[in-house]
Amino acid sequence: MDRFEAMSIVLAVAEAGSLSAAAREQKAPLATVSRKVSELEAHLQTKLFNRSSRMLVPTDAGRSYIAAAKRILADVAEAERTASGEYTTPRGDLIVSAPIAMGRLYLQPIILEFLTKFPDVDVQLGLQDRPVNFWEEQIDVALRIGELADSSLIAVRAGEIRRVMCASPDYLKSRGTPRSPDDLSTHDCITYPAMHSPSLWRFKRDKTEYAVPVRSRLVVSNTESASDAALSGLGVTVVFSYQVAELIRSGRLTPVLQDFQPPPQVVNFVYSPNRFMPVKLRAFLDLAVPRFKALLGNIPKEVGLHARSDRTSSKKS
Repeated sequence: MDRFEAMSIVLAVAEAGSLSAAAREQKAPLATVSRKVSELEAHLQTKLFNRSSRMLVPTDAGRSYIAAAKRILADVAEAERTASGEYTTPRGDLIVSAPIAMGRLYLQPIILEFLTKFPDVDVQLGLQDRPVNFWEEQIDVALRIGELADSSLIAVRAGEIRRVMCASPDYLKSRGTPRSPDDLSTHDCITYPAMHSPSLWRFKRDKTEYAVPVRSRLVVSNTESASDAALSGLGVTVVFSYQVAELIRSGRLTPVLQDFQPPPQVVNFVYSPNRFMPVKLRAFLDLAVPRFKALLGNIPKEVGLHARSDRTSSKKS
């Protein structure tokens, strides 16, 4: 059995969703495609697909095998192109993942520039505020906030962000500016539960910890809504520095109690340590990292962001 041919066929079946569609794509008889998949399943002694009358759905083992096969075939293709000297221009699909707000505000403009510069590369940009599985979702590079739990990934540091408590100038003029966390008991709050409990906000300064009961006039599911509500004058909220940089620069929001916020969180581009780095990924990092660092570096200093750009293997701290 030709392993590489079998991998290619299984990958084609997974992407096409059916044996017949994969056979058309591979320009091979349907019976041949079906037989190759069955032979590989027999060799592996496991099912790669659950079959129905209309489509094939990868099993758990199948998803893992397909992700590994894609990496292996990409490495082989990259090695062949490098050895032959043919591969001098980035090309192919690049799958990028990022948090929703950071991806939309900061990364997407960089990707548009990248696409203009490298017309043979197509980008799939996934924006989601949830952990992504590099292997199962076949991610090439991801933008991540915070220290990485997965120490097998390579991290390229692009900067740091911190939490910012802020409110509109009109709100602070009418209700007063809080000078300590305890002052929040008399203020209206806008809460994003991933950062604070709607009923209790926690702070720390030096070695002193504060747990302050608050009244959340509004609880939201994303930080964009929280900053919009603060901008309208509803109350005080806590969001990330990059989300309100322009609003603070223009004076439409005012930061408060910054000395009581947690330490900054690192921002990294991360990718898997394949033996051969695809040229398209190298080109993307070479363009995106300095651009991203420059964008973060333009955030007002009072927001509290510090940019750095050293490349290290990620370690859990």
